[in-house]
Amino acid sequence: MTDAAPAAKLADAALAKTKKATRAAFGPTLAELAAEGLPVVAVDADLSGSTTTAKFAAASPEYKSRLFNCGIAEQNMIGVAAGLALSGHVAFTGSFAVFGTGRAYDQIRNTVCYSKLDVKVCPTHAGVSVGPDGGSHQMLEDVALMRVLPNMRVLVPADYAAARAALRLAAATPGPVYVRMGRASVPCVYADGVELELGRAYVLRPGDDVTIVACGVEIREALAAAEALAQEGVSAEVIDAFSVKPLDEETILASARKTGRVVVAEEHSVVGGLGSAVADVLARRLPTPCAFVGVRDTFGKSGEFEQLLGYFHLDSAAIVEAVKNVVAA
Repeated sequence: MTDAAPAAKLADAALAKTKKATRAAFGPTLAELAAEGLPVVAVDADLSGSTTTAKFAAASPEYKSRLFNCGIAEQNMIGVAAGLALSGHVAFTGSFAVFGTGRAYDQIRNTVCYSKLDVKVCPTHAGVSVGPDGGSHQMLEDVALMRVLPNMRVLVPADYAAARAALRLAAATPGPVYVRMGRASVPCVYADGVELELGRAYVLRPGDDVTIVACGVEIREALAAAEALAQEGVSAEVIDAFSVKPLDEETILASARKTGRVVVAEEHSVVGGLGSAVADVLARRLPTPCAFVGVRDTFGKSGEFEQLLGYFHLDSAAIVEAVKNVVAA
């Protein structure tokens, strides 16, 4: 983007104390879109309760006929969504991220992206927030898989309001869109009804000494880290790179020029995700000392979400440590 990013209204103190899962926005938002006259349909792979697409079907007898449950057949789910898109619908697919991207990758690549179809790949249960389901279900490679595909856009919302905004944005954007949602309830960052833009990043906290670029559940950790750093005299600017692809290069570059140091935090592998995207921008346009907070090229592990954030060094303490290291370098 070449012009200044618009401000996004943040949650007030009362709302910030509440927690909601990003996946909880899925079904209700589809129902809202349908009520507004959009030809949305949902295609699921035997997980409509967990993904909340069942709430879309329950909102109206008409919407019930717009939910297609393909059973445990994710490749077929994408194929059905592609057919519905070709017949004039805006097709949203739901599954767990590990199945909805990994198991159906060929269909997403060759059927959806190659033909620029109006299919929105919107899985839930991404990252370590899946918790006790363990490493087999904790998808840590999905952003890398999706952002490398031509014609695919990638959105990683930080909270319920941002997830709702992402889904509405996906519906309004022609062609393939990936929206990453999680299982765990997370604090509210944005005000209800916030509107976010494709290709925009949002400065949530201004600072002068270091830039923290984050997305998804790491936004809350980045804000907590910035607060802790402020107590030690370090002024951290926090940017929500909600739109991982297209990435808002100008907002990130403007911050990096000011601070001279960048830390990227994501609940994803450090290989191929937001960190790689930011590093590419800086390497091409503004070489800057960087540090990366993410999962270090390993599979997940069974445990409670909050425990896993600490175990994989994804929590605010890990961001503080990364900031101190890059500032001292």
